[in-house]
Amino acid sequence: MATTFTDVRLFPRCPDEAAVDVVVADGRIAAIPPAGEAGAGTGETGAAGSAEVVEGRGRVLLPGLGDVHAHLDSNRLGQTFRPHTADGTLHGFIMNDRANWRSGERSVRDQASFAIAAIIASGGSRIRSHTQIDSDTGLERFTGVRDALAAHADVLDSQIVAFPQAGIVREKGVRDLLDAALSEGADLVGGLDPVQYDRDPKTHLDIVFALAEKHGKGVDIHLHEGGTAGVFSFEEIAHRTQTLGLQGQVTISHAFALNTNPEPVVRRLAEILAEAGISVTTVAPQKGSLPQDILGEQRVAIGLGEDGQRDYWSPYGDGDLLRRTWQLAFTNGFRRDEDIEHCLDIASRGGAQVMAGTRPDGTALTDDAVHGLGVGAPADFLLLDADTVTSAIMDCPLERDVYKGGTLVASGGELLGGVR
Repeated sequence: MATTFTDVRLFPRCPDEAAVDVVVADGRIAAIPPAGEAGAGTGETGAAGSAEVVEGRGRVLLPGLGDVHAHLDSNRLGQTFRPHTADGTLHGFIMNDRANWRSGERSVRDQASFAIAAIIASGGSRIRSHTQIDSDTGLERFTGVRDALAAHADVLDSQIVAFPQAGIVREKGVRDLLDAALSEGADLVGGLDPVQYDRDPKTHLDIVFALAEKHGKGVDIHLHEGGTAGVFSFEEIAHRTQTLGLQGQVTISHAFALNTNPEPVVRRLAEILAEAGISVTTVAPQKGSLPQDILGEQRVAIGLGEDGQRDYWSPYGDGDLLRRTWQLAFTNGFRRDEDIEHCLDIASRGGAQVMAGTRPDGTALTDDAVHGLGVGAPADFLLLDADTVTSAIMDCPLERDVYKGGTLVASGGELLGGVR
């Protein structure tokens, strides 16, 4: 039997956009007729023949969002506020986290579950989380996050990255720990600034891609490197991706080389990404916005994440993916509705494409039957009161009903069903 969501406004771009009914069957969108026409009086599966009817009451229906660059093992959401103590350097941030992460008020698994609940309640349908693996933590943080994500598998799509936060070359034993994590459930192997942090890009990238090849897994590399160092790492990552046939399985996170080089170089880097089938993710930083227009021209998949949330790196981040979408628009200086709507597209469909290893094909989000809101797409969406897509992002209303596969999983900021 089907469920019909009546009188909803599907990704509306103007306040008076006509309402529709959305019919969901077997966890997917089965039909989108005009409001009031979902089989009413005909005996067809729809509003009259559904197992359930959900009254939309003119609310806005948006696609499920994704945090595809998370660090669930380091967040401190819901814990006593802790003043920031890192020295502002990358190594200082890393060592400050290492010195303090065991002082948290919950176990890694319980704290990760707390953040997962907040992300889902905000409208999240998917998470890709990096988990720190180094000589200090071993697999402890990886295991905690892995188990927390597994406990939410019925309401969340997820991937986990075995992430060498303190480097691979400069930390003894990390290669073997990454190898073990990939054997124990990690979906991707990570990396970190092979030129500027590990200072041995060949060894660093050789290890990352050898592990990916050995385990048949993907790659997601933190690349804060800008300027010519970033260009070099882009080229090396793309070369290894193509050599090993890993197109669609590699992501560059942050990708600061795309905003620290002249435009002709940036355009060439975008072409390199497209040719190698590499996706990128951003956390909407204050400095370092990705060139969404140039990447869009090359149809490179872009995903949005929150990075950390109120952790040992910074006091920012609250688990609200709609608010992070606002941040993406704000840090880009966008004012036009179409640009702000595109930020929502990145926060929803973009993240799904990154996790699936697919690329944009020019299909409108409302027609996309794979990752969007077209007939055939997964019924992962949220309902909220707003005039338009842009107003929903600007106002970030707290009252949201979140659906996964057409089933209500969160409402009013709370995860339902006791799955934590």
